[in-house]
Amino acid sequence: MDDHKTPAAPRERIYETPPAEGPITEAEAARAAALSANEHIKIASGYLRGTLADGLLKHATGAISEDDGQLVKFHGMYLQDDRDLRAERTKKKLEKAYSFMIRLRIAGGVVTPRQWLVLDDIARTYANGSLRATTRQTFQYHGVIKSNLKRTMAAIDSALLDTIAACGDVNRNVMAATNPAQTGAHKAAYALAKDISDSLLPKTNAWREIWLDGERVVGGEDDAVEPIYGKTYLPRKFKTVVAVPPSNEVDIFAHDLGFIAILDKKNKLKGWNVTVGGGMGMTHGETDTFPRTADVMLFCEPQDALKVAEAVMTVQRDWGNRKVRKNARLKYTIERYGLAAFRAEVERRVGKPLQDPKPFRFESNGDRYGWVEGEDGRHHLTLYVPSGRIRDNEGGPQYLSGLRRIAEVHQGDFRLTGNQNVIIANVPADRKAEIDALVAEYGLTTGATALRRNSLACVALPTCGLALAESERYLPDLVTELEESLAAHGLAEEDITIRMTGCPNGCARPFIAEIGLVGRGPERYNLYLGAAFDGSRLSKLYAEDVTAGEIRNRLDPLFAAYGRDRQPGERFGDFVIRAGYVAKTINGPDFHDRTGPLKAVA
Repeated sequence: MDDHKTPAAPRERIYETPPAEGPITEAEAARAAALSANEHIKIASGYLRGTLADGLLKHATGAISEDDGQLVKFHGMYLQDDRDLRAERTKKKLEKAYSFMIRLRIAGGVVTPRQWLVLDDIARTYANGSLRATTRQTFQYHGVIKSNLKRTMAAIDSALLDTIAACGDVNRNVMAATNPAQTGAHKAAYALAKDISDSLLPKTNAWREIWLDGERVVGGEDDAVEPIYGKTYLPRKFKTVVAVPPSNEVDIFAHDLGFIAILDKKNKLKGWNVTVGGGMGMTHGETDTFPRTADVMLFCEPQDALKVAEAVMTVQRDWGNRKVRKNARLKYTIERYGLAAFRAEVERRVGKPLQDPKPFRFESNGDRYGWVEGEDGRHHLTLYVPSGRIRDNEGGPQYLSGLRRIAEVHQGDFRLTGNQNVIIANVPADRKAEIDALVAEYGLTTGATALRRNSLACVALPTCGLALAESERYLPDLVTELEESLAAHGLAEEDITIRMTGCPNGCARPFIAEIGLVGRGPERYNLYLGAAFDGSRLSKLYAEDVTAGEIRNRLDPLFAAYGRDRQPGERFGDFVIRAGYVAKTINGPDFHDRTGPLKAVA
């Protein structure tokens, strides 16, 4: 994008409601009418209360009202139904098999062994018998029915955890570079993630009132309830991450706001490069929606990082598009105003000019499997968890039982990664053998084949209401097929990132994978190629509406060419661009442009 375009004047703030008393002017009425439907729902919600408390008492249905279905996202939940059962239940004139997905807020993905045991109990008692590690470094439960919601939330609260702001138009779970105890920079990354999460947390008491039967705070309707957010919070979701080079396992360029640790020659933290405007979601067939990689905007010293985070979020609060929801993310705000104008406003709110970005280098966006020793002599074991699904597999790894057993004896903590894996962290050297024995007993694994360990999938069917195609249930089988092709061309040990989603909302960040598969319909996918191995460049559409049975045949000739013609050290995503199979995507608006030296597969 052109960072030197003429800055536009900031639009009028529209996150607040018109005056409660006195006549509403024609201009105010027109402004309110132009807001998207979700803005009106938030305005009328009484700071996210709505009619949720009353809806929980309606036992004749497993659902909640449509408006409450939007508000409950701010509480960390989505209403879903089992789509595998829809046809049968419709035939029997039964209501859909409704249940809730519940997502926790766990800054940096760190939980204690005690917390793990409580979360395991919840999975077995109220959910579908599994925990799911998400691509945002937290846990989700699936299959919680309405009558068990309050019991589930009380159990989560007993572990000193919550689900506030895990979804909705707010700053969501803040991710951080894994292994925070590995170096001082990792410790600083986790500390910053925790501080940002706490600072930008909604202040309404609605969560405790509704789910824990807390008392309503007197004066709860006053604007001071949300001094940062106001009555309508943000225009859309807002995602923040903290990275420590050379690893980009948090996929910093895929998020609204990011902090990249800049270290001196002695690996001491000098400050943070700040990135803005990343985001993965788009809509099929609508070219005014697109994924976008974040811009590196500025450098700030450690003491200014929290101020910068708040400034970036509040500029988006005030400048973001509240009229057209599909264009409401920060990435579109940056496109409309330009990076220079956005930076100037951030600096104004911080109260001083900030420095230009410093040099840095990422090498990959995958996890480091196996044992890693930290500076303090403690050890961290990263386990590979397929699609993050922590459950006991018949005839296979017993993730749920095995990790529970480890939690019963572990003296450190657990850390989730942005690649849906689990780290058994801070293990004393004399306890490694005990952990290794349990890992072996329950069939857990510290790695996988090259392609599989670089794979991600969203949940998709049967529970996600947005899914157009399979993802989590299908990707493992597809990877097996592709592994055979790669082995045939001498590429079995070649690291290639592959990600699949059931729709274009991009939860598994497919548009920055070297091979991205995005659901178009039942057993049909768009195939994207050409992203960078370190997650810094978007892919490009290579083939549209590819059936599941055709995917291997589409990729096999490319693997053959890669094995035959690649240059030393050349990554697959770079090769398909150099060889002319797809054009290079510069950034978001260029994503849909397929012009370029596209050539047929030899």
